[in-house]
Amino acid sequence: MYQKTVIVGHLGQDPELRYTPSGQSVCSFRVATNRRWTDRDGNRQERTTWFRVTAWGKLAELCSQYLSKGRMVLVEGDIDASAWIGQDGQPRASLELTARNVRFLGGRGDVGLSTVEAAPAAGSEESTPIDEDEIPF
Repeated sequence: MYQKTVIVGHLGQDPELRYTPSGQSVCSFRVATNRRWTDRDGNRQERTTWFRVTAWGKLAELCSQYLSKGRMVLVEGDIDASAWIGQDGQPRASLELTARNVRFLGGRGDVGLSTVEAAPAAGSEESTPIDEDEIPF
């Protein structure tokens, strides 16, 4: 089985870079995706879905360096959903995406787009090194 999720949206806040006790870098940011449609009565509707995104290693450092609030981004990765009951008794849900590939869209003069991929997991046959020189801004 294989799962891959792709989202395109805008960052809701500046990314937060931190390090694990072992020194591994991890970057967290939130992405809002919007869906617009017209309902049966002809009224325009819009729904925003928020994703919490986590990037690791070199990808985390590049996301922290080049992403900022409001920037459009495409993220590919593995999704995990969780649900719970909030303190107010209402059901809550969260969508978390572990980034494997990030494309910076627009921003910084709208020079185009750039793709940055995560390094493969240990034991993985995939190998896609990240080269900062390929980032066009």
